[in-house]
Amino acid sequence: MFMNTEFQRELQNRISDLKKEGLYNKIKTLESPQGAWLEINGEEVLNFSSNNYLGLANHKEIVKAAQDALNKFGIGPGAVRSIAGTMTLHNELEKKLAEFKKTEAVLTFQSGFNANLAVIPALVGREDTIISDELNHASIIDGTRLSGAEVKVYNHVDMKSLEEVLQSDCKGRKLIVTDGVFSMDGDIAPLADIVELGKKYNALVMVDDAHGEGVLGSHGRGIVDHFNLHGEVDIEVGTFSKAIGTVGGCVAGSKVLKEYLKQQGRPFLFSSAVTPPDIAATIKAVEILQRDDKLVSKLWENGDKFKEKLKEAGFDVGHSETPITPVMIGDAKTAQELSDRLFEEKIFAQSIGYPTVPKGKARIRVMISAVHSSDDLEYAVEKFKKVGKEMDLI
Repeated sequence: MFMNTEFQRELQNRISDLKKEGLYNKIKTLESPQGAWLEINGEEVLNFSSNNYLGLANHKEIVKAAQDALNKFGIGPGAVRSIAGTMTLHNELEKKLAEFKKTEAVLTFQSGFNANLAVIPALVGREDTIISDELNHASIIDGTRLSGAEVKVYNHVDMKSLEEVLQSDCKGRKLIVTDGVFSMDGDIAPLADIVELGKKYNALVMVDDAHGEGVLGSHGRGIVDHFNLHGEVDIEVGTFSKAIGTVGGCVAGSKVLKEYLKQQGRPFLFSSAVTPPDIAATIKAVEILQRDDKLVSKLWENGDKFKEKLKEAGFDVGHSETPITPVMIGDAKTAQELSDRLFEEKIFAQSIGYPTVPKGKARIRVMISAVHSSDDLEYAVEKFKKVGKEMDLI
C-alpha cells in the first residue's frame, strides 16, 4: 500500500509537539460500565472524568428498557427516518421530551453535536448574522461555519458586550447563540438577560442546554426552566449523552420549527436515526427524572461539598455555578502531570488543555456525580491535597 512518507513524518512531528506541550490526549480504556468507580488496567479507580452526572448510564431500569427494545425492534433503524420511516419509539421519545421540556415539540438527532449542525445552517445563511458567546462549544462553532452567516462574537457572558454587537451593523436575520452551562468552567449563561436583548433587537435566541439538562431546573428540566423562560426561547438544543446517560440529541421549540427541521436539517435527512435500544433507554431516563428530583438534588449536594473542600485546601476552582469543578492549573504540562499523579492514587481525572480551553488556562475538570458517596469525596479530597502539596500547587 502506498503512503506518502513526507505526510506521515509531518503528522508524527505534530504528535511529538503535542506531547512536548502537554496537549497530547492519553485516552484510557475502560473495562467496566460507567459509574462512581471504574476498572482501568485491571484496577478500580475513582471516576471524576465522566459527564454521567446522575449515574444513569448503568441504571438497572434503563438497561432493562434497552434490552426490551432490542428484543422487540432489533438493533438498527434501517436508514434515515425520512426514507426508512420513523419508529414508534422515536415518536414516543419526542412526545415525552416535549412534555418534560414544556415546549410544543421536539425533534431528536444522533447527538447534540449533530443537533447544532442541523439547526444553525437550516435557520440562517450567508445574508444573516450569528452573535455567539466567545466560549461556546465546538459544535456551535462548526454549525455557524457551515451556515455561511457572518459571525460576531461577544465577550463571555458579558451583556454589555452582547448589546454592543447587537447595536452594530448586523445584516439579515439575527441569531444569538449561547451554551446554557459552559462545560469547562461550570458557569451559567444569563439567559433571562439574553432573552430581553433578543426581544429588544429582534433577534432569535438559541441555547445549547447540553450540560443544563438533568442539572438545572425542576427535575433537571434545564436552563429554560431554571430561569422560568418557557415559551420565550426560540430554540433549545439538548443532548442525551450527559446527565441522561444515553446517546443522542434534540432540538426543542415550536411545532413549525420541528416540521421545518424534518425537511431541512441535514443530519436528520442524511444520517441514520439513533438505534431503538438507545431511544428506549432515553425514554426510561426521562421517566426517571419526571418521577422524582432525588438524583438532581444529590448531584448538587455532592458538587457543593467537593468544591468547598477543595477551596479550603487552597485549590483554585474558578467561578463554577454548577457541580462541574474546574481545578485551575494554567500550564498544560503541569495539569497533565497532576492528572497522571492522581491516577497513580487511583483517581481518574483528566487534564484539559488547548484547544478545549484557551492557552494558559489548562485545568483538571472534575465531574462529580449523584452516585459518588461521601467516602468517595473524602478520599478524593485527601488525594488532591496530597498530590497538590507534593507538586507545590497548594
